[in-house]
Amino acid sequence: MALLVLLVISAVCAALMLSVQVETKISGRDERRSQALSLAEAGVAEAIPRIRSGEVPDTLNPRMAAQIFLVRPGNVPVLGGDSIALATAQPAGSWLTYSTPGRGGQALTVTYRTDAARTAIYRYDQAKNPPIQTATGQPIYVVTSTGRKGTDTRTVITEVIQKPFNPEIKAALVADVDIRFSGNTVVCGYNHRIDTPLWYGEFGRDGLNSCVPYETGEGDLLGAWSSGSIDPGGASEQAGQPVPSLSNQTGFYTGPWDALGIPQADFSSLAGAPYTAVPANLKGIVTIDNDGVGQNQSGAWGIQATSGEGLLYVDGDLNLTGPFTYKGLVYVEGNLSSTGHIWVLGSVIVRGKSGVKLAGGANVLYSSEAIRLAVATYAGQFVTLSWREK
Repeated sequence: MALLVLLVISAVCAALMLSVQVETKISGRDERRSQALSLAEAGVAEAIPRIRSGEVPDTLNPRMAAQIFLVRPGNVPVLGGDSIALATAQPAGSWLTYSTPGRGGQALTVTYRTDAARTAIYRYDQAKNPPIQTATGQPIYVVTSTGRKGTDTRTVITEVIQKPFNPEIKAALVADVDIRFSGNTVVCGYNHRIDTPLWYGEFGRDGLNSCVPYETGEGDLLGAWSSGSIDPGGASEQAGQPVPSLSNQTGFYTGPWDALGIPQADFSSLAGAPYTAVPANLKGIVTIDNDGVGQNQSGAWGIQATSGEGLLYVDGDLNLTGPFTYKGLVYVEGNLSSTGHIWVLGSVIVRGKSGVKLAGGANVLYSSEAIRLAVATYAGQFVTLSWREK
């Protein structure tokens, strides 16, 4: 009997030891899997700022693929023509293992969400039903990140978009003062795609290099809107819906925040520190103000021979002598004048003091997509649409 008790006790102890060992192994693996998932999330956290910075380019090429490798700059693998190779932005030292040094299925990757043939990009437009479609809205980025801890790996696939803006635009050209057109100035309120080629529409909506093939067929606006008079002088052309232009209107914006459809406080954060002189680079959210006193119209600047995109906010007078091209929204608190070759895809809004004078080859084509995408790109805010583990 005593021997039987000893055998039972021995068996129980052995079972307990085995149970502890199994539980230790399970606990260890659970910990590694949890750490691998955290590493995968860290990969997503690196990918999004690289999109924001433009290192992952917003080319709208459905076959675009960017991969971020665990290597130092200058040592990235060579990829194909539609692909971009980047070195990790992690500081030198102990890198988090959410990518690989070379090509492969576990490299941190950013692509667009596309159809199966990779010929069309899926976009998100909350005004559409369904909101995810291929016609309008923010392009959807897909970030695939694999975290590795020991022999355990976990892969997450996250879909993100740049935080959308819903601008409240009245026309291609909006002014709180008189507008005077001269020469062959063209303002077109028909809604154009963001890929409208430069200078298309400069000879009129139906002229040489017509902009009609690039119209979206929806969301059209006036060509010109003014609180004052509109003088359609020279060979200028105004086009739009429901009519080409409207003068002596009421309801001009209290500020650029109204045009962007955001609170004033949000615009103050978006605008950032102002430049006192015209910067060399007009890509981004650019505010020009000589004294830091908002909306006092005290400054005056000239811009020529440059291009830009995003939001250009000028607290004062602006003279464009061209050649000047821009995609996005130009908002001028003072007077606006032009005497050279100008082409804007988006909208131009002028509060003004005495008037707007557009001469020569000034062209403004309305594009809701150019405004929304350009501003959202440089605002740098992202929204997660979906998250799943592969």
